[in-house]
Amino acid sequence: MAKYIMWGSYCEDVLEKRAPHRQAHLDGLAKQKESGVLITIGPTKDVTKVFGIYEADDEAIVRELIENDPYWQNNIWTEYFVKEWIQAF
Repeated sequence: MAKYIMWGSYCEDVLEKRAPHRQAHLDGLAKQKESGVLITIGPTKDVTKVFGIYEADDEAIVRELIENDPYWQNNIWTEYFVKEWIQAF
């Protein structure tokens, strides 16, 4: 399976706007982690960007996971990019 990185942006006032969607978001990420598709994910310290690493059969799977996330569906994440990644070490 290939590895993919996701790099995205958060909306303005993210800490307030994410509150109603946070638990559903975290529950979904926990399921992805348990299944092995999600390696890690988290915000930058200033909560302006999000970075994640996934392992999946193809990029379409990663994009589907991102686009089904409550943060994407409720405009908490405002944009994202996915690139196949080669882990050197």
